[in-house]
Amino acid sequence: MDRLQAMQIFARVVEAHSFSKAASSLAIPPSSVTRAIKDLEAHLGVRLLQRTTRHISLTPDGSVYYDHCRRLLAEIEIVESSFPGSAGRPRGQLRVDMTSSFARLFVLPAIKEFQAEYPEVELTLTLGDRTIDLVREGVDCVIRAGVPQDSATLVARRIAGFEWVTCASPAYIEQYGEPTSLADLKNHHAVGFLSNQNGRSMQWNFVINGEECAAHVPARITVNDTDAYVCSGLEGLGLIRAASYMVIPHLRSGSLKQVLPHLQAPVVPLSLMYPKNRHLSPTVRAFADWISRLIHRAEPLWKLQSSYPQSKKATPKGGLSA
Repeated sequence: MDRLQAMQIFARVVEAHSFSKAASSLAIPPSSVTRAIKDLEAHLGVRLLQRTTRHISLTPDGSVYYDHCRRLLAEIEIVESSFPGSAGRPRGQLRVDMTSSFARLFVLPAIKEFQAEYPEVELTLTLGDRTIDLVREGVDCVIRAGVPQDSATLVARRIAGFEWVTCASPAYIEQYGEPTSLADLKNHHAVGFLSNQNGRSMQWNFVINGEECAAHVPARITVNDTDAYVCSGLEGLGLIRAASYMVIPHLRSGSLKQVLPHLQAPVVPLSLMYPKNRHLSPTVRAFADWISRLIHRAEPLWKLQSSYPQSKKATPKGGLSA
């Protein structure tokens, strides 16, 4: 048994959640995949996978072995990439996790550029905003907004920054009026956004006289998806405060109007993160460089402009109040 090949097959089965899909992606017969896993389990003396007719899952021993397999295979790839020639080219599978809105607005419209530049890379995009274990879930890197919290295990590469924009639909403003200060927010209602990190509704922070102040806005509806959040604002279900890149198209069209434009909010970093104990492979590095170039081109479009429809500015009537 070629143990290195068996490890590669085992890792592909885990990532594909299927013997047949792993065989197809490796261009080998399904029987070869089955035989490799059986031989590997026999060699180790443990069961690595629980198999049913519809589902494949890792056993506790399989989970430990998979973590080691990924690390060893990544280290082999790094060693090979240190030599000139084809080994250093970005190639193979790459799994990236990001929010659905970021993928829809930026990555998917431009993904053909990446495919043309790196034709040997098989890209898998998983969409969500939950906290994930990159190593255990087989994810190479994630793109997330906000200040990275898990600096002990992750490396964060800042690729952009964006502004928070508070806005509402014209229908909401017509029905409920326009807030003109933080104190006014207690007389309005917002669309809540449920954080996937702590399960709580996210608060709104503003910068007043150089200090951050938290504002509480009552919510009648709360969602945990960014596209659903913006959609709720468009439907007039409440005030929203979203990333500039998500709402600027709606500000341009007039389907949303900015409110409280005189109040600043902290700039939020957008970062690409990958495990600290894993060397940056040529494939991950290629994607990181490409996404950085893509965002650099798009970033000027994220800036707010006075030509966008806004609610009339008003002199602030006070600070934050309960």
